[in-house]
Amino acid sequence: MRQTQIHPAKRFDIQLDNIATDKSISHRCAMFSLLSDKPSRIQNYLLGEDTRNTLKIAQQLGLEVKKIDKNTMEFIPPNQGLPTPVFKEPGDILDCGNAGTAIRLYTGLLSAQKGYFVLTGDKYLKTRPMQRVIKPLKAIGAQIYARACDSLAPITIIGKKLQAFSYQSPIASAQVKSAMILAGLGADGISHFSEPALSRDHTENMLKGMGANIIKSITKSTANTPHSVAITPLSSPLDPIDIVIPSDPSSAFFFALAAAIIPGSKVLLKNVLLNPTRIEAFEILKKMGAKLEYRITDKDYETIGDIIVEQKPLRAITITENIAWLIDELPALAVAMAMATGKSEVRNAQELRVKESDRIHSVIVNLAKMGIVCEEYPDGYAITGGELKNATIESFGDHRIAMSFAIAGLVCGVEIKDSDCIDVSFPNFLDILTSLTKVENERG
Repeated sequence: MRQTQIHPAKRFDIQLDNIATDKSISHRCAMFSLLSDKPSRIQNYLLGEDTRNTLKIAQQLGLEVKKIDKNTMEFIPPNQGLPTPVFKEPGDILDCGNAGTAIRLYTGLLSAQKGYFVLTGDKYLKTRPMQRVIKPLKAIGAQIYARACDSLAPITIIGKKLQAFSYQSPIASAQVKSAMILAGLGADGISHFSEPALSRDHTENMLKGMGANIIKSITKSTANTPHSVAITPLSSPLDPIDIVIPSDPSSAFFFALAAAIIPGSKVLLKNVLLNPTRIEAFEILKKMGAKLEYRITDKDYETIGDIIVEQKPLRAITITENIAWLIDELPALAVAMAMATGKSEVRNAQELRVKESDRIHSVIVNLAKMGIVCEEYPDGYAITGGELKNATIESFGDHRIAMSFAIAGLVCGVEIKDSDCIDVSFPNFLDILTSLTKVENERG
């Protein structure tokens, strides 16, 4: 178990072009390339633990991976010359590690593929709720069996042709939506999925770009508008993917936060994904008072560009909307709230309870250790801005908690226990942090 000591930082003005590439898109590139009959060309695939596990599973299902150069890989599917996608039945369990995206999306994808599959994960993933995906899939004929009344991994799947469906999800979740869309591609007719608010839409965007007949229905680009998708089953393999994966905005946000809380600091974040469902945290930071600018550079698959963030005094904010667009960045925003003038609140964020850790509890425990007055709610928290103090931080095995409080450590210094989890999504996070301050690692 690694423990990491973060020392206080001084003013900085930097440009970062080595932010971890987008995790969500990397996951989907590995999975979706299985649905083509031609090689996909993927540049800048994220090689974090989560996405490595996703790619390894795709290989167990028949994908061949060929390295072209340092940053480029070719994903060769097992479907060449076949009229519809066919996966290899694996001879072993499929280990998702800590990746909730992998296990939930693969559950949907494999439910409609002929074969016997077992998905599992690490001790943290085995405690995360899977019924939200398993229940609607079983309702359309999927043969799925799991622990604790079909609610926890490991998950056993006996794939088969599924029934067309019309499903209204009670929650806005990109993972639930994606699992159902992937199942719908193997159904016996046109399916419909709806959610109460728009969640991340990478699955729809990427599959449409590959030629899938997926129709999105939405009146405007807001997280609070009901969203529906019509899915036509595949009658032939999809087109291959050809993509340069941009930097992950959720990863980039940690260094936007750093610039926002260290007096006199500024950061230029290069080549970042600017999908509206992914930059809400930057918009919140701007509302809190930070100076922020976007510069769009590309609009092929997704909107991509640079983000400039400059420190200005922060003020308190109340967040009750667009939670589906903020779910990964709320722990980092909690650090900004701890540095802001006044009392901030987050509400309607029950989903934080079922992430890699109970992030509501994790945030409150660690902020209290750092001397911040805060209160835990069932669906969020209240944070009164104050002076951060040096403390020993519990990561709870959650990469976003560990990284959020590592950034807090730039103000006052912290020691983070069980910091190995950072490598799940952002392998070079501590290397970049070392360019701002002194970072010491040791094994416990």
